[in-house]
Amino acid sequence: MNFEYFIAQRIIRAGKHKSTASAPIIKIAIIAIILGLVMMMITIATGVGLQQKIREKVSAFNGDVIISNFDGNQSDVTLNPVDINQPFYPDFKAVPQVTHVQATATKAGVIRTATDFEGIILKGVGKDYRWDFMQEFLVEGHLPDYMGEGISREILMSQYIADRLGFVNGDKVIVYFLKDDGTFRSRRFDIVGIFDSGFQEFDQSFIFTDLRQVQNLNQWNEDQVGAFEVFVNDFDNLQEIGNKIYENTGSTLNSMTITQKYYSIFEWLSLFDFNIALIIVVMIIVAGINMIVALLVLILERTRMVGVLKALGSNNWTIRKIFMYNALYLVVIGLFWGNVIGMGLLLIQKYFGVISLNPETYYVTEAPVYIHWDYILILNVGTFLLCAAMLLIPSYIITKISPVKTIKFE
Repeated sequence: MNFEYFIAQRIIRAGKHKSTASAPIIKIAIIAIILGLVMMMITIATGVGLQQKIREKVSAFNGDVIISNFDGNQSDVTLNPVDINQPFYPDFKAVPQVTHVQATATKAGVIRTATDFEGIILKGVGKDYRWDFMQEFLVEGHLPDYMGEGISREILMSQYIADRLGFVNGDKVIVYFLKDDGTFRSRRFDIVGIFDSGFQEFDQSFIFTDLRQVQNLNQWNEDQVGAFEVFVNDFDNLQEIGNKIYENTGSTLNSMTITQKYYSIFEWLSLFDFNIALIIVVMIIVAGINMIVALLVLILERTRMVGVLKALGSNNWTIRKIFMYNALYLVVIGLFWGNVIGMGLLLIQKYFGVISLNPETYYVTEAPVYIHWDYILILNVGTFLLCAAMLLIPSYIITKISPVKTIKFE
């Protein structure tokens, strides 16, 4: 074993020497491993990151499951109220995967200024509303306080609407609402905070207000709300949990998951899984082919040495292992630098947001990054094992080398 190790070290040192004919091929093989791992890390980190970030934003505005009246209304505007006194509110004990339930209501309105106007959806939220998502999106001011006894006039407006209509934090806003008789009623609100989720589909529509404001505008009593937003602890099994929620709501109520309501968005996100898998397969194949070529060059360059080793009594498998040790050593070098470069690029994007995206297309303002040690470890181990398996093929050529033919003229 010491003899084999000595020979392997000699091969490695020879492969590193600048005058060795195989040096350029070896460098290309290492670079292929580096680039392949970097591309795979970036693909998974940005692909999964984008999926999670968009999912979080859709959940922030709708919950994971929406329970509303069974009236066929698919819009974001509430038409018919729901009684707040339900067996699943505020604790959905029948479905243990449910972590939170909150009551909301919406009302369509128009904001008019001296020079412009904008249609909006006034979303009423109550004391049970989860503000943790909106806290992340807050760019100016503070979150409104609806814990008091009286009806609050505080609203949370998006940066998109504020910029379009020329509002700043602290301004007063008059919103007009259409009545059943065709006339308008108005309400004055105070902007106390401005948010920017980067999800333009929601930012251009929603303004957050006190739930009691919407109840008053719709002439509902305090026990009537527009819908219930339900949050779950396992989004990967959302459809199954959604079915359980549907089974445990009244016959007059309907429940819909956000993947059903925003089918086109989540169908688009599901394509990322195929793209990620395709890129990983292509990168591993490219890296593996380069390593195969590098190993073939090493073997052919040292054909005489193979013949000498066979003449000294070494068997084929022993010699194959020597060359595979060398090739796998090159794979390890490539993986090391691939991790260093890949993690460096991902951390730069995560903390500095160098790469920006068009929110109209991608629903985010910058490329989100998901970094977790599980997929990094799987990529490294998987690449190493697959390259090792692929290297078995070219090493087979050693069995065809005859010691007599390689050393008889020396």
